[in-house]
Parts: sequence; structure tokens; C-alpha cells
Amino acid sequence: MNSPRFYCQEALASGENLALPDDAARHAVRALRLRVGDSLCLFDGAGGEYAARIVSIDRAHVRVEVGAHLADERESPLAITLVQALQSGDKMDLTVQKAVELGVARIQPVLSRRSVVRLDGERAARRVEHWRGIVASACEQCGRNRLPVVDELHGLERWLAQPAAAGVRRLMLAPGAAHTLASLPAQQAGERIELLIGAEGGLAPEEMRAATLAGFVGVRLGPRVLRTETAGLAALAAMQCLWGDFMHCTPAPSPELATGHV
Repeated sequence: MNSPRFYCQEALASGENLALPDDAARHAVRALRLRVGDSLCLFDGAGGEYAARIVSIDRAHVRVEVGAHLADERESPLAITLVQALQSGDKMDLTVQKAVELGVARIQPVLSRRSVVRLDGERAARRVEHWRGIVASACEQCGRNRLPVVDELHGLERWLAQPAAAGVRRLMLAPGAAHTLASLPAQQAGERIELLIGAEGGLAPEEMRAATLAGFVGVRLGPRVLRTETAGLAALAAMQCLWGDFMHCTPAPSPELATGHV
């Protein structure tokens, strides 16, 4: 069984003896029932991961000894920024979590005209921190050792008015668009992608015009209209199939195949 994985905000180094973050310690003791001597895996978001071992448990406080650094990376070759209009309820949490699993490199939350939820000031800052926590948890689960960035919340049209970075392919989902992902030129090595997804009800006509002027190209995903919580995730999965690592990863052989036993 793979060792449980925990994210540590502080930089890690082999040979350290340190306390797990409080949330990680509680999860290790109360949910996973780990004991002294058990192995686990730590990562700090800077790349790679560390083997570690529990050396003491005092109630919910867990101390570990950090072992060797393993230069394992599970990042997509695609540098995708998901520009996601704010969704209602738990939809945004779900989108952030699954986008991390699907290899997104950055998440830019935006407030659109059709966003049901309205956030500003301190409430917006708290939600961004909440999403960053979801990113860390998703990385623990899916094996990523580099945390995708969650940017501060911006109004969509104000964000679109900013100059675009050079060499970025900008795409937005739009039912009835002339292009599909498969009809676009193949993604070039090193080229970044920004994917714009509307909220419930999609993007307003004014927002679509502003996005087009900002260099976004409309693409469609088949003949059906997808909900906001489906659209971005489906597009990310399709990109990984067309240009990313879904079709090019080599799985480790099963123990039966490796030993010649079936």
C-alpha cells in the first residue's frame, strides 16, 4: 500500500525531526490510525517528495523523521490556467479539486455578470484561502508535488482588460462555436493555455465580446450544453487526451506481469 501523503508549508530537508501540521497530525492519528514507526510521504510544494517515519505521537501531536528526497514529479506537460467564473454552492470547491487532479497549473477565479455568488473584500480573501486548502488536499490525494497557484478573485471584464502574456493560447467554451479542440493546431511545447469557463448560464454576450477582443477563441465540446461544473473539467480531460499526458504515460507493470505470474 502506498504511504499516506501530507503537505507541509515549511521547506523540508532530509534528516529533520519535525512536527506535522495540526490538521495533518489529526488526520494521521484519528482517521488513518497511524502509529509510531509507520511510513508516510511529505512534500512542501517545491518539487519532489520525502520519505518519512513517525517517531512519536502525543495525543494529536505527531513528530516525524524526514528521510531521503525523491525527485518524483507528476506534472502535466500542459501549463493550463483555468479561468473559472465563480460558481454557487459547493460547485466551485468541486471544480478546484478536480482541476488539480486533472493537472491544471493555475486557477484564476473571476466574478462574472452571471455569477450567482457575490464576493468581495474579506469574504473573497477567505474563499481564496479556502480554495488553496482544497488544492493542497487534492495534491495529497493525487500525488502531485507542486501546488497549483490560486490567484486572487478579480472581476472578469477587469481581468480581461489586462495585457495577455506572450505565447499564451486563450480558449473559451462557447456552445455553437466554429472550432472544437481537435480542430485546433496541435499544442506546441512550452505554450501555455488559458481556459475561460462561465458561471451558471454561461458568459454574458458582453463578456464574450470582451474575451474575443482579448484573444480568446471559442470552442465547443460536442452538441450538448454542459453545466459550469462539468464544462471546465471535461475540457481539461479532453486537452490531456489530445495534447497532454493521458495518452503518453507509461504505467508501472503489475506485480504479476513483472514476475511472469498471471
